[in-house]
Amino acid sequence: MVPSNTHQAPEGHGSFKSYTIGFICSIVLTLIPIIVVMNDWLEGTWNSVVLMIAAVLQLMVQLLFFMHLREENKPRYNLISLVLGLVILLVIVAGSMWIMLYNMVAV
Repeated sequence: MVPSNTHQAPEGHGSFKSYTIGFICSIVLTLIPIIVVMNDWLEGTWNSVVLMIAAVLQLMVQLLFFMHLREENKPRYNLISLVLGLVILLVIVAGSMWIMLYNMVAV
């Protein structure tokens, strides 16, 4: 039988305030690229830069406010898994772009 003092109460992950702040940040970071693209405020490279910056900030908001990455007390297995997933994603995307750009058979 397990002693009753070994059970811990489930931790609260977020408050209404933190979820609201995360939601508002997500909405703003979604609206910025939509407005920039639909109104043709930027062209070419700057358009892509704004979209990529907004996407990275959106990822950070999701990780901090909704996935509670900063509130872990245990070893950071979630962070390690996230980094591994990003490395795999980077290899797949970079490899695909390299193959598409330097494939002389398709020319």
